Amino acid sequence: MNVCEFCLNYKHGACGLGLNIPKTMSCREFKPGIEKFCADPKDFVSENQIVQMSTFFGFQRTELKKIKAMAATEAKRSLTVV
Repeated sequence: MNVCEFCLNYKHGACGLGLNIPKTMSCREFKPGIEKFCADPKDFVSENQIVQMSTFFGFQRTELKKIKAMAATEAKRSLTVV
């Protein structure tokens, strides 16, 4: 598993920005998407769920901050939809 599998720039096994696939769980252009963490939007429970998944997969520092921001945005969006 690598960071690219959770990034919106990753398509068809390659980086959409033309970057090399990193060997670690970090990338300067990492752009997380909720659909990469939850296949079905109904599976999203809370912000903490996504953060726990992220730390389990080995995300740290900058990437984890980006994931937290994405999860917070999704949590606000799901509150307004309900």
